[in-house]
Amino acid sequence: MTERHHHEAFRLARKADVLGLRANLISAIRRFFDDHGFLEIDTPVRLPSPAPEEHIEALPSGEWFLQTSPELCMKRLLAAGYPNIYQICKCFRKDERGALHLPEFTLLEWYVAGFDYLRLMDQCRHLIETVMAPFAPGRKLAWRQNAVDLSPPWKTMTVADAFSNYAPLPLQEALQKELFDDILTEFVEPHLGLDRPVFLFDYPSELAALARIRPGRPPVAERFELYIGGMELANGFSELTDAHEQRRRFEDALARRAEKGFSPYAMPEKFLDALPAMPDSAGVAVGVDRLVMLAAGADRIDEVVAFAPEDL
Repeated sequence: MTERHHHEAFRLARKADVLGLRANLISAIRRFFDDHGFLEIDTPVRLPSPAPEEHIEALPSGEWFLQTSPELCMKRLLAAGYPNIYQICKCFRKDERGALHLPEFTLLEWYVAGFDYLRLMDQCRHLIETVMAPFAPGRKLAWRQNAVDLSPPWKTMTVADAFSNYAPLPLQEALQKELFDDILTEFVEPHLGLDRPVFLFDYPSELAALARIRPGRPPVAERFELYIGGMELANGFSELTDAHEQRRRFEDALARRAEKGFSPYAMPEKFLDALPAMPDSAGVAVGVDRLVMLAAGADRIDEVVAFAPEDL
C-alpha cells in the first residue's frame, strides 16, 4: 500500500459521517415526495441540445451534450399527462468551480401541474422544513456564522426591493449595463437569509428564460430563488406554455451566445412541439449538494461529496 493510497484512504474515512448524512438526507427527500404522491422519474443525461440559455454552458459529450438540468425532458412528461414528478440526478455545467460550485453536481427537480410559483414556494418551504428537521434542533440551523430560524413564516422579498435595499445601482440601470448578475452576487445575496430563509421573487421580465411573465408596470417573471445563510438553494417558476414565445426567447439566447463565442446549440424542437400540451404548472430545482452543506455545517461543497474533480 503506497503512501498516496494511505492519504486517500484517510481522506475518505474522514468523510464517512458526512456521506452517511448525505445518504439519509436524500432518503428523506424521496420519502417526502413519495408521501405526497409524486412519481420519481429518470431521464437521459446526454441530450442533442440543452435549453439555450445565455449564461449556462453545457459540457460536450461526443456530438451531444451532458444535461445542465433535466428540465426539457421532464416538461415533455408533464405535457404527456404526468402531473406530479420529481427527479434526483447528476447535472453538468462547464467552468463552474468554487466553494459553492462543481462542474458535476446533484440536482433535485420537481414539477406540479396546476401550481403557480407562489404555491410552489410554499411546497418548497415544506420540503426544506421536513428534510432539515433532524439537522436543525428547535428549527435553528447553524451555518457559517449564521443562526437561521427555519420556523414559518419565511421571508419574501421582490427583486426590485432587494436592489433598492442592497445594490449600488437601481435595478433598471443594472439591467441596462448588463451588471445584474454581478451585483446580485456581490451586493445582494450576502444579505439574504441570514436569520430566516428568504424567497427572492418577481424577477425582471428580461430574465424570464423559461418562466411565465405576469403583465404589469413593469411586467415581471413569475420566478423565485430561495436563499438560506446568503446561499442560493433553489430556483423555481411558473412555467411558460407558449411555444412561439419560448422559441423567440431561445433564438434571442442563441444570438447572444454566438456574440460571446459560446457553443452553438440546436433548437430543442421536440420540447417546443410538446409545450402547447403542457398544463399550467410550476417547477423548481434544488441543489442537493448545497442542502447537504447546510445540514452538515460545511463551508465548501468539496466537503459533502466523496470526490471533487481534483481528487480524480
